[in-house]
Amino acid sequence: MRTTQFLLASAALSAIAGCSTISGWFHGAPEAPSAETLAGTLAETAKPALAVTVHDGEFAEIQQFVTPGGVSVWLVSEPSIPIVAVQMAWKAGTASDPAGAEGLSELVTYSMNEGAGDLDSLGFQTAMEDLNMSFSCGAGAEWTSCSVSSLTENAPAAMALVATAFAAPRFDEGPFERFLREEEIGLQTRETNPNYLAWRTIAQSLYPDHPFARETTAESLANLTADMAREHMRTLMTRDRLIVTAVGAVTPEELAPLIDEVAAGLPETSSVAPVAPVDLASVPVARVVVDLPQPQSLVRFIGPGIDRANPDFFPAFVLNYTVGGGGFESRLMKTLRVVKGLTYGISTSLDPNPSMLTWSGGGQTKNESAGEFIAEIKSELIKFVEGGVAEQELADAKAYLTGSYPLGFDSNAKIAGQLMMVRQENLGVDYFDRRNALVTAVTLDDVNRVSKTYLDPARYSFFVVGQPQGME
Repeated sequence: MRTTQFLLASAALSAIAGCSTISGWFHGAPEAPSAETLAGTLAETAKPALAVTVHDGEFAEIQQFVTPGGVSVWLVSEPSIPIVAVQMAWKAGTASDPAGAEGLSELVTYSMNEGAGDLDSLGFQTAMEDLNMSFSCGAGAEWTSCSVSSLTENAPAAMALVATAFAAPRFDEGPFERFLREEEIGLQTRETNPNYLAWRTIAQSLYPDHPFARETTAESLANLTADMAREHMRTLMTRDRLIVTAVGAVTPEELAPLIDEVAAGLPETSSVAPVAPVDLASVPVARVVVDLPQPQSLVRFIGPGIDRANPDFFPAFVLNYTVGGGGFESRLMKTLRVVKGLTYGISTSLDPNPSMLTWSGGGQTKNESAGEFIAEIKSELIKFVEGGVAEQELADAKAYLTGSYPLGFDSNAKIAGQLMMVRQENLGVDYFDRRNALVTAVTLDDVNRVSKTYLDPARYSFFVVGQPQGME
């Protein structure tokens, strides 16, 4: 790690602020300043110092700094590609929706690029098209996020447009009504969606009173208003909870004023209740069948997972590849598809989210073979418990998990997403350098110990959506 000092010019802040009238960037107005022009302006007037800590890692050189406005940023400067990708995230999501107003956070994020300031929805979309940029937001259970991507030369104007979206979102009637129509269609189609029905049944069976189990309904949609969305946006998106990652042809001194302009329109803070973790270990195992007239049955199984801080996590991560995370290289796929012909596909995943640690999996099979399908899944899990993993299986898993890892860094947007994941999960700026070594360090004794502890079929609840036959 090394610390360097970059200079921020107050004149740059004035220059950007002077361009924040969005209409000034379009339809014959002067062009947005290029990255070179902005850098030159910054170099002319040396004012406050911006402390930048640089982690020179194997996968990327990550520059960490706090903007003059107080926003924490991780940046990977990549001058060879003239594109800037920015991700923003706040620790608050759909679990914060008031009871009876489920869908409110989704309304907020849906509306963020549907008009702001003097621009209605069409005007905002036209402005983005003129700038050849993208801007969108989304809400998960615990996080709200927005992403921006533009050419470097258009970055000041693009971020100024985003700043207007945060400072003066419109929440006009047209987009609001469109959101409601789309949600109402979703309410209808989800009743025949086996994946959604499986999720609902799992939630209602294992954690029915938890915020993660709540779902949007016709009643909750009817309670929503544009004013509620405007107010809730100020709860979700605040300066004190904002974290930013960015990748592209931009330097800290160029990026900092752009981030501060965006954050300037947000409230300083808000009160959001923390989400209590779901404890699957205390839930009795059960098999639940949801009747759905269709030729196939969807089978899902879910059990308690492992926290990243647990020394068993990386052995379990490697083991999961062999169980069901490795496609045709996984045992469940080889046995249940290739040998038994019971499914086109089956997979497993390990989720280290501290709020809901799970090890889960699933696949589809003909209704007539549903009972056999479940029996074979349990049989394969028992084989892991009793016999563990072979040396070659372990070697193959580690080779794939380490060799494929760089593929997650082949674009600016992917790198920004990887950086954000590390920030959200508090893995440390050196995680990218440590990750492959942690995988390589996993031994056969490690994975076989974890197999015995975590793959016992008795730890898993099974859920079936369809009209299964041959069930015990």
